[in-house]
Amino acid sequence: MTGSLGLTLADIATRLGAELRGDGARVVRGLHTLAAAGPEHLSFLSNPLYKSALRTTRAGAVILRPEDAADFDGDALLMASPYVGYAQLAALFDRTPRLPAGIHASAVIGEGAVVDPAAAIGPRAVIGEDVEIGAGTIVEAGAVVQARTKIGRDCRIRANAVVYHDCVIGNRVNIHSGAIIGGDGFGFANDRGRWRKIAQIGRVVIHDDVDIGANTTVDRGALDDTVIHEGVIIDNLVQVAHNVVIGAHTAIAGCCGISGSTRIGAHCVLAGGVGLVGHIEIADRVTITGMTMVTKSITEPGSYSSGTAFEPSDKWKKTAVRVRQLDDMARRLRQLESELAHLRKSSGDPD
Repeated sequence: MTGSLGLTLADIATRLGAELRGDGARVVRGLHTLAAAGPEHLSFLSNPLYKSALRTTRAGAVILRPEDAADFDGDALLMASPYVGYAQLAALFDRTPRLPAGIHASAVIGEGAVVDPAAAIGPRAVIGEDVEIGAGTIVEAGAVVQARTKIGRDCRIRANAVVYHDCVIGNRVNIHSGAIIGGDGFGFANDRGRWRKIAQIGRVVIHDDVDIGANTTVDRGALDDTVIHEGVIIDNLVQVAHNVVIGAHTAIAGCCGISGSTRIGAHCVLAGGVGLVGHIEIADRVTITGMTMVTKSITEPGSYSSGTAFEPSDKWKKTAVRVRQLDDMARRLRQLESELAHLRKSSGDPD
């Protein structure tokens, strides 16, 4: 993407701590992919699958690993992780509009709410009673922050997101549109065939530097709090049930479902569509691959998977038939092993 900002390669190299190779006076005005970049753009190579694009790219400069530098003749910035360099620079070229500090005339501010003068409250946003909002925080149009919630510094509550009452949100937290923070957990008691709702009287507590995607829901605790620790990133359309605890710097991809009272460790990765049953624990540094169903605790770091990958339908149908036959096959195998053991015992064969 092209932005209005212009930086020299020398300046960028200093900001990234990268090694400059080439013309430090070259001006960069935006970031783009190797395929789409022009002479005014800086691009990057992090995935080896795109290495061939170095031969044809029109990018003015490219961020590369030192071991890839020989494959590109143009200006380059060399660093161990080009993707991290790209992430650092993307913030400089980000064109997302920012509201000016202050409270829009159409916003509703509840009695006793304290909004820092350096915060921004957008059109038709609703701030409940006794809410606290820190400096630099932006609450966009139509967002709702209910009573007694505390939001720290430099957060961004996107348009039409809702933060329910009594939640606690740290600093530099980003909550995207449609997200619901602090809705009721799925708590009901069966009273002779009828469901009796259980009031959810815990909170949601979100620590610093958390990013929560669009239309994700984080339910409040039934008694104890639902807690999301520092640096967690959560994609769109994720369900986090009541009393879940997510450890620091864990990443959760789209469409995951995390059942109540599950505890997830630090530095974990849950790929898309993972499902976790309730009341289990996941150790630190666990990776769970896409569409895996986790039915019991994981106590050791590592990568875990379940399910089968796709294949042509006719082969999949044959596999499904064989799976249904496994119980009968296992029974017949045990019978054969028993008969074989009896024959060996009768013949005096020690093996």
